[in-house]
Amino acid sequence: MSDNISRDLDGLLVVSLEQAVAAPYAASRLGDAGARVIKVERPEGDFARGYDADVNGHSSYFVWLNRGKESVSLDLKQVGDLVIFKNMLEQADVFIQNLMPGALDRLGVSMEALRRDNPRIITCDISGYGAGGPFAQMKAYDFLVQAEVGLAQITGAPEQPGRVGVSICDIAAGMTAHAAILQALVARSRTGKGRGIEVSLFHSLADWMNVPYLQHEYGGREIIRPGLHHPTIAPYGAYCCGDDKLLLISIQNEREWMRLCVEVLEAPNMYNNPKFDSNINRVKNRIELDVIMNSSFGKHSINEIVKKLQAAQIAFGRLNNMEAFAQHPQNRFVAVRTSGGDVQLLSPGAVVNGTLPQLGEVPDLGQHSAEIRQEFS
Repeated sequence: MSDNISRDLDGLLVVSLEQAVAAPYAASRLGDAGARVIKVERPEGDFARGYDADVNGHSSYFVWLNRGKESVSLDLKQVGDLVIFKNMLEQADVFIQNLMPGALDRLGVSMEALRRDNPRIITCDISGYGAGGPFAQMKAYDFLVQAEVGLAQITGAPEQPGRVGVSICDIAAGMTAHAAILQALVARSRTGKGRGIEVSLFHSLADWMNVPYLQHEYGGREIIRPGLHHPTIAPYGAYCCGDDKLLLISIQNEREWMRLCVEVLEAPNMYNNPKFDSNINRVKNRIELDVIMNSSFGKHSINEIVKKLQAAQIAFGRLNNMEAFAQHPQNRFVAVRTSGGDVQLLSPGAVVNGTLPQLGEVPDLGQHSAEIRQEFS
């Protein structure tokens, strides 16, 4: 792997006072790109270390989000440890933190003062609901915010709301912070000045909720939980094959709809039926359409339907469980070292110049404390 690919951020110091998911996500991506990331942990450690012990004795979340970092354990209520922390910030290029709003100020650390004293530093505050407003001091965790932004209400089967099965609020906030930090680094390369960034779980996911929001506010649409069906496109969802296996298909335009009718459903007159001759009409008559779809799919096994869909160039997806996903032929893996042994992680999504990233070791709690204390005393 070429160094200019794997070490784009080499020479940058990132200090991250972090726990859980959102801030560790942003910091880990900077570390993947070559930045030196110092993870500041409480003496008891990031509580995400204790979420589970499934990965050679380590937490799944922690292994995923903390590769390539240095861990220093500091008690910021102790004067000596706070001095070390402030000394790190004097040299930092980026400072990320996800404490409760106001917690840093109570420690005598002001983001505004940091940027005044170190004009090149980029600071990033990650919170649950933002620094202002009536929810500013509320504790916020992923599932709770999924509910607050309305995502849980439009997710799941028609009879019951549901949680998105990964920590989507935290990940959205981490991705938003990462993008904003990279933008700030580009701007700093031109101006020489850092900036203050604020990101919240609520506002990051609220941005992702714009389509249902706009449909509701401007289209007057009632967003109904569709289960394994798209709420505004049809047919786009799961249908039962003759061997009782579910297969999802997606029709995106009228050319695909015609091919589905002629080549898969073997109903050539169906595509110009007034009930089904546009997406709007298909959504209006979804119940009748689903009966026809399930009846046709039910005459064949899933593999037979897949062959017909492939021949017709219709997009589809199998409803895989985790066992099937783990064996998926499209998966890419990268190795990560932990004190419990090497781990195969699913690779980050981007492939640069045909190469996968090389990820650093997952640190034990305070693994680098002695060296960092000496360096920044």
